[in-house]
Amino acid sequence: MTRKAWVRPWCPLVLFLAQSAFAGPPSPDMLSLACGGCHGTDGASAGPTVPAIAGQRKEALLTAMRDFKNGTRPSTVMGRLATGYTDADFVTMADYFSRQRQFRNDQVVNPDKATRGEQIASEHCAKCHTDDGRTAFEEAGTPVLAGQWLRYLQFQADDYLSGSRPMIKHMGRHVKKLTAQDLENLAHFYAGVR
Repeated sequence: MTRKAWVRPWCPLVLFLAQSAFAGPPSPDMLSLACGGCHGTDGASAGPTVPAIAGQRKEALLTAMRDFKNGTRPSTVMGRLATGYTDADFVTMADYFSRQRQFRNDQVVNPDKATRGEQIASEHCAKCHTDDGRTAFEEAGTPVLAGQWLRYLQFQADDYLSGSRPMIKHMGRHVKKLTAQDLENLAHFYAGVR
């Protein structure tokens, strides 16, 4: 075999490795495209069981992704997906989605439950989920709840009550005082905030 014939089959591999070495890290746009299939374009989810992540707090997004990856937050799909990303990827994605315009889902809620939920939120939740859930206490990884899908909020409440999703200590003290109906009312309140 001549030297020229031996080198030719390896040329594509060498070219691929050279391009990969100089390609750099994935861009925020590139990483966000992978999320769009479930969370919607720029994080504006169209599905009632998938949260809108547009405009979500950066620390809340980072906390969620890390918890999915290490298995401390229950999931159907996210736990498997999160293992394919580095912490640097999480930072890039969280930064990207936190800078998107907040998306509040237009949905029907029970007005009586929402009214009761507002009272409960004022007493137990308003210190961290501020401005009726429109903003949140960033340092604790507290998410924005306003306008989030009702069904998604109900699923999260179920996970908290069952113990399958751990709560931070501060939140646990408040949730312990609440009933399942209280959490249902809170879900209707936060889902209905515009």
